[in-house]
Amino acid sequence: MTEGLFPRERAEVAPGAVHVPDWLPVARQRELVEACREWGRGPVPYERTVLPGGGVMSVRSLCLGRRWVPYRYLGAVAVALPEWLAALGRAAVAEAYGDDGGFAPDTALVNFYGAGARMGMHQDREERSAAPVVSLSLGDRCVFRFGNAEGRGRPWTDVELASGDLFVFGGPSRRAFHGVPTVFPGTADPALGLNGRLNITLRETGLSF
Repeated sequence: MTEGLFPRERAEVAPGAVHVPDWLPVARQRELVEACREWGRGPVPYERTVLPGGGVMSVRSLCLGRRWVPYRYLGAVAVALPEWLAALGRAAVAEAYGDDGGFAPDTALVNFYGAGARMGMHQDREERSAAPVVSLSLGDRCVFRFGNAEGRGRPWTDVELASGDLFVFGGPSRRAFHGVPTVFPGTADPALGLNGRLNITLRETGLSF
């Protein structure tokens, strides 16, 4: 276990980047885990994304609402973004900033981190909207590396994200590079019934098609 390795207090990691530990109660976490399972049984199952250069991501992903593929959004919507999930996104922004700012997410990327999965440093830059990104963590703890908007290198800050944690980044940090270099297997609460880590990321694309 990694408790105590990093502070577990609410923090502004960078201007506009807010970490709220334990935001989701355990009962809501269980509901989200079950929803993620149900979405995976639908028309767009979890799969490893193939990058344009031929590389294959180690996480398995699916999209709700506008579908993202490297590095663009498709016009078709295979699975609608549930209104209750969009409302949760608005509540998350209000928690981080004191007001939801009219946040209107139209896409959610659900990533599953199984054994050995990680995420390299990248930007969320295909969206036209400057609205913040909402990230919800479920299951195993991880190191979330939050960097800068100039490149993949330092400076960065490592934050430990646990199940139920909220991370919102917008404003000056909206285009910051970020990634997940490490997941700590077996650190999820057994009550969740989840072996691995799930991350739900809500975005407002600003696209009209």
